Amino acid sequence: RCRSRSRARRAPPRAWPAGAGGPPPQPGWAWGSVKNFLIRVGVNGVALWVAALVLPGINLAEGDLGWGRKLWTIFFVAVIFGVVNAIIKPIAQLLSLPFIVLTLGLFIFIVNAFMLQLTEWLSGWLDLSFSIDQFFWDAVFGAIIITLVSWVLNVVLPEND
Repeated sequence: RCRSRSRARRAPPRAWPAGAGGPPPQPGWAWGSVKNFLIRVGVNGVALWVAALVLPGINLAEGDLGWGRKLWTIFFVAVIFGVVNAIIKPIAQLLSLPFIVLTLGLFIFIVNAFMLQLTEWLSGWLDLSFSIDQFFWDAVFGAIIITLVSWVLNVVLPEND
């Protein structure tokens, strides 16, 4: 007897439309993306806040602001910092690749300090309370502190894919 007759024939796999990139997203996909974004903004905000506490040359949400306004300022500066790191930092790293290789990766801290300085400029343009006094001492050491705090928080916090 032939076994092929007893098996049910399977339908061919469904092809996705060209350019769709795969199966449609699952029902909770949007919430996962928003949650991941908010966690990243929170990590950036905490890292910026710690850098402002440790270094006297970095001022974040200071003055006669109420706590609500301070938290919104930290949130918006963290969003700006995240956008700058997502869009401009890869370009800056690519352009500075010879210096990064030459210094065995230490030039990354200068690139990070530049991203912090660019965040300060954009925050000032949007009238947010964020300032850095000196580029080298404050921005570079601030970038080192932000890198360390972000690394520790990313190790501690779970990452949902």
